[in-house]
Amino acid sequence: MVRHRLCGIAAIAGLLPASPALAQAVAPAPRTETQAPAASPVPEPPATDTVDPQSPLAPLSDIGVDWPDLTPEPAEAETTTAQTAANGEFRYDIALEGLDGIDADRVRDRFDALSVLHANRKKAANVAQLDRRAREDATLLVDLLRAEGYYDASVDTRVRPQRDGGGLVVTLDAEPGSRYTFAEVTVDGLAATGEREAALREAFGVTRDDPVDADKVIAGQQALKTRIGEVGFPFAEVPEPEVVIDHDTHTATLALNVETGGARSFGRIIVPDDSIFSARHIQVIARFEPGETFEASRLEDLRRALIQTGLVSTVKIEPVPGATPDTVDVAVRLERAPPRTIAGQIGYGTGEGARVEASWQHRNLVKPEGAVTFRGVAGTQEQSLGALLRQSNVWRRDHVITAQAVASHVDRAAYDAKSLNIAAGIERETNIIFQKKWAWSIGTDLLLSDERDTIGTTGTPRRRTFFIAALPGSLSYDGSDDLLNPTRGFRLSGRLSPELSLQAGTFGYARAQVDGSFYQPVSERIVLAGRVRIGTIAGAPADRIAPSRRYYAGGGGSVRGYGYQRIGPRDANNDPVGGRSLAEFSLEARVRLSAFGGAFGVVPFIDAGNIYRSEYPTFKGMRYGAGVGLRYYTNFGPIRIDVGTPLNRQPGDARIAVYVSLGQAF
Repeated sequence: MVRHRLCGIAAIAGLLPASPALAQAVAPAPRTETQAPAASPVPEPPATDTVDPQSPLAPLSDIGVDWPDLTPEPAEAETTTAQTAANGEFRYDIALEGLDGIDADRVRDRFDALSVLHANRKKAANVAQLDRRAREDATLLVDLLRAEGYYDASVDTRVRPQRDGGGLVVTLDAEPGSRYTFAEVTVDGLAATGEREAALREAFGVTRDDPVDADKVIAGQQALKTRIGEVGFPFAEVPEPEVVIDHDTHTATLALNVETGGARSFGRIIVPDDSIFSARHIQVIARFEPGETFEASRLEDLRRALIQTGLVSTVKIEPVPGATPDTVDVAVRLERAPPRTIAGQIGYGTGEGARVEASWQHRNLVKPEGAVTFRGVAGTQEQSLGALLRQSNVWRRDHVITAQAVASHVDRAAYDAKSLNIAAGIERETNIIFQKKWAWSIGTDLLLSDERDTIGTTGTPRRRTFFIAALPGSLSYDGSDDLLNPTRGFRLSGRLSPELSLQAGTFGYARAQVDGSFYQPVSERIVLAGRVRIGTIAGAPADRIAPSRRYYAGGGGSVRGYGYQRIGPRDANNDPVGGRSLAEFSLEARVRLSAFGGAFGVVPFIDAGNIYRSEYPTFKGMRYGAGVGLRYYTNFGPIRIDVGTPLNRQPGDARIAVYVSLGQAF
């Protein structure tokens, strides 16, 4: 009986060619045919740069492959001349034989990815080059078969002309032999984990009588490392298994000795004295509390959350022994990112006019994580200046306190408003990195607004001053699979804002809105998406409600094809006047194109909606818009360009409207 020890699991993997010594230890050397051909396949080209197919070939020493006799019969002279280049090089194809009796899909895929012959198959090669490539690929194929448990594998190489005379075929003929199995699998050290032992052994997954599959062994080792770190053992060591191959019995034994390092629970968070965040604030962000069982994934979650703050460029988190043998402290070291941002944008929107926006932000002006933003807008229809505070991770992770003060002038077709707005609130936010199922917000809103509109029946201008106090709140559920580009699932959200208005007396009303959307894949590249929106204002007639607080429809986030706020009742001057209720519907097919690596897509769509002066929508007189959009898919979400046209235009509606934004329409 001959026994050999593998000194590391990477050797069984065989994904890269093993060292000669190791290859010799675990399998016979590849058997390649070395019979010398009767004639050399490398003729010297004559001065005319053409090869005489009748000229004799000089003898050549052993090159390691069965080389075909390319000396043609007279009737084959033209074909042979075509397959041999003037410089003695040949085009070739590759064939693998002898793998039909085994499950060889993974072997073939990996061979195609690593093969020297495959990598150079589009280039002609001379005899020496083909010989070298065939030898390298024979060794590669043996290594790949060993990784699947075929430790007696051997590979022969042959070269033959193609039947149509168009070139050569390099054949690798494999003899896998018997597949080795594990006669014994021993994992020591897990008894120290107590009741967790059975789950950890199951995580390793390699058992007696399993094939000696290198991929499964490596995956089992990694799964055990991950699992043991999730059940309270931060200092566990899971080394590479030791595998012993027995060629006489076609079996192997596997031994793995795990050092658990002892079970631990979370202790303190430790930071340097000059850290950007205190240990207390990091504890607010962390999803673990002192005394809870250690889980390695919680450290990765904390790392991502700290990066998400925008105040940290790099994060180093590592477990360190705690004050007592049963605890583990978490050492956190942060590198600061630039805290200030200056931004600007220039744009134009149909119905919204041209606008220039600039902002300055300090993301840690009010410590910790108090981002203060000063923002100004100068445009043909909007001018504003304001300040915004967002204090993130207050009391609990992802809880945000907001406060803002904004002075603005907005001149729309429906109204002209000069306003001062002061608002504050608290919310639980969702974001791209941590998309949440549930999100909510609640706040207060004070608005002093001088607004101009018209009396609907006569078109007579009027100006009124409103003082409004509101208590807006929202609740949303996101069951989709992606924040910016969902492909399955649904979303549902509701908003309610009780408001008290002072204008020629005091009166109250409530604004409510429900939004829902669904996403259903119908094939690998097509997603069907739909949206519905219903809104109502109850408690006051439409004329008493400030024009800026009414409902409007039309535009890129509403009914595409129509101008911004252009749908609904209009006054005698053909300007929209808004209403107390709305209904909107959208349906689109998101088709991702296979060209350009799937980076582009087209989206045919149809939208419908209307605004009503009544308290609830009647669904009469719906306006329809249809069109097609282009999507460019980036790492942070799709860039959207939609072109729509109104199907039942009103007087004054443009025939075409274009919308550009980041993310899908809904």
